[in-house]
Amino acid sequence: MARNANLYIRTDPETKAGAEQLFASFGITVTDAVNMFLRQSLLVGGLPFELRQPRYNAETEAAMQEARDIMSGKVQAKVYKSVAEMNADIDTDN
Repeated sequence: MARNANLYIRTDPETKAGAEQLFASFGITVTDAVNMFLRQSLLVGGLPFELRQPRYNAETEAAMQEARDIMSGKVQAKVYKSVAEMNADIDTDN
């Protein structure tokens, strides 16, 4: 008789629902998918996928840093009175 061990995983409701929907489209449950992940990890002797940091181009890196600076209060965000004013400012940056 096979015995089961319980594994408790915490995740946010949106991730859980999305995973359930995705795996259901393959005809498997989240439990099936977790078991597949664990078995594959044991088979390859590690995580069954490559872990890497995303690499962005310089312009994207600068935009992300600007967003962090605005969120932290280091830089004041630009405010526009209209879309036309914003577009004019964008046009002068190019």
